[in-house]
Amino acid sequence: MSASAPTDPAAPLSYEQAGVNYDLIDPLKVAAQRAAAATAGHLAGHGFTEVPASRGESAYVVDVGPFYLASIVECLGSKALVADEMKALTGRSYYDGIAQDTIAMAVNDLITVGATPLVVQAYWAAGGSDWFADGQRAQALVAGWKAACDRCGVAWGGGETPALAGIVESGRIDLAASCTGIINPKSRLSVGDQLGAGDAIVLLASSGIHANGLSLARKLVERLPQGYLTEVAPGLSYGEALLAPTVLYSPVTEALARAGVTVHYSANITGHGWRKLLRHPAELTYRVHTVPEVPPVLRFIQQHAGHDDREAYSTLNMGAGFALFVPHAQAEQTVAIARAQGVEAVLAGQVEAGAKQLLIEPLNIRFASDDLQLR
Repeated sequence: MSASAPTDPAAPLSYEQAGVNYDLIDPLKVAAQRAAAATAGHLAGHGFTEVPASRGESAYVVDVGPFYLASIVECLGSKALVADEMKALTGRSYYDGIAQDTIAMAVNDLITVGATPLVVQAYWAAGGSDWFADGQRAQALVAGWKAACDRCGVAWGGGETPALAGIVESGRIDLAASCTGIINPKSRLSVGDQLGAGDAIVLLASSGIHANGLSLARKLVERLPQGYLTEVAPGLSYGEALLAPTVLYSPVTEALARAGVTVHYSANITGHGWRKLLRHPAELTYRVHTVPEVPPVLRFIQQHAGHDDREAYSTLNMGAGFALFVPHAQAEQTVAIARAQGVEAVLAGQVEAGAKQLLIEPLNIRFASDDLQLR
């Protein structure tokens, strides 16, 4: 079979077939983390120290005395390719949403440690200067970037716009964002030191695929007779559904802080799907009794890729974009605050003493500690 030949529509489509193999990527991440940890002593020369527990978390935290600083850098990935294909099919630029996706990748990681986002920097690397000649697309990127910054209350500090012919493919762009935040007061630090049995698990709804799993979603197009224009719901095409912007969760975490809710731990549910609920190294059992509604596009991907529930929930967010671990007494308040910010939320389960595992009871799914190796 040639590389361009259609795949068997009845055969399951794996993430590895789409070009992503975490078994190959994760060991590099672990090696990089270990090498990076050896550099922490350099902070002492400036009178600062790191927060060791932030190593292996979604953002890195430095103790600068009266408060903590947190930082993160994240790239968008391949979602811009979907926007380019849909522009060719519909004539519409989706880069305002793509901008929000890019910022969300950084901001939603930063807030997991309890940080308030302060400054965002942009990295827009094009395959050539001609990418910027499309004024509609370029202005949509700028407008969407500013709108996302306004939504999160962060300053857009600046950025870099290199033209990388020969590195980035001609006509394409690689988008990334870095974000710096502050944890003040220090009691807002959330790296799991208070996480324990009895805590409630609150899941915040996603808007769809967000910006993780797009390699799989794009590979699936080869199986669809109408491609990106295939309907996943009445009046909603596959391409449009994939391009729903990622939810920005910082307005929720800021509202929780203002209300005095104590967040013991957070997880941004991106790559590795629901296995991210096992991110903290503690030996604890996470028992889920209620799952959120699955967006039509994710159910469509699961069906057409031939994934069972375990595979789907180990790869995609399946309707839950962010997890909050809070004291049981504050669980209902957390749900109400999220909904007041326009983000649907559900009290999904609880943390229990026991072996490190995630039990999704309505679907009879179990993930154990060896299903997620990020440290």
